[in-house]
Amino acid sequence: MNQARKIVLAYSGGLDTSYCIPYLLEQKGFEVVTVTVDTGGFDAAELAEIEERSSSLGAIEHYTIDARQEVFDRWVSYLVKGNVLRGQVYPLAVAAERVVQAEVIARKVKETGADAVAHGSTGAGNDQVRFDTAFHVLIPGIEIVTPTRDEKLSREEEYDFLKERGVDIDPSVREYSINSGLWGSTIGGGVTHDSGSEIPRDVFEQAVATDEVEGGELLEIGFEKGVPVALGGEALNGVDLVNKLGELCRGYRVGLGVHIGDTVLGIKGRIAFEAGAAIVLIHAHRELEKITLTDWQRFWKDHMASFYGKLLHEGQAFEPVLRDIEAMIDSSQERVTGTAGVRFGPGTFSVVTTASPCTMAGAEAGVYGEMPKLWEGNDVRGYSTISAIPSRLYRSAGENDQAKDE
Repeated sequence: MNQARKIVLAYSGGLDTSYCIPYLLEQKGFEVVTVTVDTGGFDAAELAEIEERSSSLGAIEHYTIDARQEVFDRWVSYLVKGNVLRGQVYPLAVAAERVVQAEVIARKVKETGADAVAHGSTGAGNDQVRFDTAFHVLIPGIEIVTPTRDEKLSREEEYDFLKERGVDIDPSVREYSINSGLWGSTIGGGVTHDSGSEIPRDVFEQAVATDEVEGGELLEIGFEKGVPVALGGEALNGVDLVNKLGELCRGYRVGLGVHIGDTVLGIKGRIAFEAGAAIVLIHAHRELEKITLTDWQRFWKDHMASFYGKLLHEGQAFEPVLRDIEAMIDSSQERVTGTAGVRFGPGTFSVVTTASPCTMAGAEAGVYGEMPKLWEGNDVRGYSTISAIPSRLYRSAGENDQAKDE
């Protein structure tokens, strides 16, 4: 009797991946091993429920692996240091998580001696490329099975498929898909597909499960070489800092937004998102950079970091140029140490103070709009004369050409 082949499934416990388990068992004849890679967004009760659901659907083994600190150290730290906001709006809440999840899944494939690997990504989104590309790099030649993509089922059809098998899943998932992680939550489906329609407040409420805070407060965020390390004077590791700041932001309804942009495969996609911690940290970090870096340092670092974010978004996390860009970003952050004070209010925040032992904004260089200390008035006269020469020559040449035409 032939032994059934074993497959490792990246399992979130949601609709798509829950559909995959009975499909892989019934249609493909696999023994299914599920792996939930915790990159944020789960509590202990939810993780226990996911493990129970996996077993009830027929998986032979289940693993839960905490990879939150890895997400922060490997990717989130660079997204902060690079001030990476896709489309100047969205803080790449999913892309970094998928890379780490794929890496953990690939390791588990090797450990279990599995014959294949599976994920529940759809055929229209970005995650399919992120998972597939990572598996091709990390476990080349492995069979990649993608039931949700291959069967082209709607979320309603998946829901009915599981309901027929006695699986109790929140019916709201038929319309919206919510991904929550360390760096934020995204909401897709339903009205998000219509860019001409405003996304209702109750859609955001699915990701912001906390009471609103009245009034306001000032919070000091500490950075060391570009990495956030403290809140309100309390030293915290990356995961705890992001979680604590995220909870505060949700209370103020800070970090809610809508992003529409280009997907990896060339179509336009729109999502709603909640990512308060990410947005606040990036804005606070950018302001601290303004007093610690030169104009050209910030220009080229942000330019390269934008490209870095583009490749990460498109599933190219293993492209060697990203390691080169990381080295450049790290070099630029040597002096980005200090604090940024953030003032919060209902639905809003602003960075109101910055301080650093490496500040270039000291009064010894002169006070803006008043008397300088590093130059004299005649120095500026000469500087202005020289700096105007290229434009003067260009304008003069154009006037000569016009005179010839006349």
